[in-house]
Amino acid sequence: MAKIARVVLQSLLKVMNSILGLLGIALILYGLWLVRVWERDMHSSSSFDQYTTAPWVICTFIGAGLTLCIITGIGHLAASCGSGCCLSCYTLIICMLLLLETAMAADILLNSDWEKDLPYDPTGKFNDFRDFVESNFDMFKWIGLMIILAQGFSILLATVLRSIGPEQVENCDSDEECAPSRVPLMNHIVQQPEYIVAAKNTSNWNVRIHS
Repeated sequence: MAKIARVVLQSLLKVMNSILGLLGIALILYGLWLVRVWERDMHSSSSFDQYTTAPWVICTFIGAGLTLCIITGIGHLAASCGSGCCLSCYTLIICMLLLLETAMAADILLNSDWEKDLPYDPTGKFNDFRDFVESNFDMFKWIGLMIILAQGFSILLATVLRSIGPEQVENCDSDEECAPSRVPLMNHIVQQPEYIVAAKNTSNWNVRIHS
């Protein structure tokens, strides 16, 4: 029963963790698209000549996507091996990610001038992304809620899986060492060691000789 519960929890943890992986892949693809647009604008306009490196918006999207993909890989590894150390590290990483998301959401909601804290964006793609989010706020609200719930369930599943512990594997060199833990009551026959049986046979033989 514990083995079945462990397999179910591992599968659920991988499913919840895959949501972060899909989000990371989406961010990476969007960042790569921004790179292509930025290179095209650099060739067509001279105002981008002073920016030899990619703007911070592109680096942020690609960096966030890579970070989420790495966290997804750690989560899948922790779910597969079931090690308490891996699950603890994964839980700590998800908790830190949740704290970071909470701090960012609080700053956006409580600070009306939060955009002034950001560096200048020469591409203007950040404003386009903000306008897209505002025009589809209901959709992004449900997407954000799904991500938060997936992270919360990941923490819960990792904690329960860590309490169950890894699967115990028995290493046996012979069939005698791997004796079944439960034996039927009617068929339970206690076998005596060989030296006791040999001693009894010797004593019976001596009795027959003297008689």
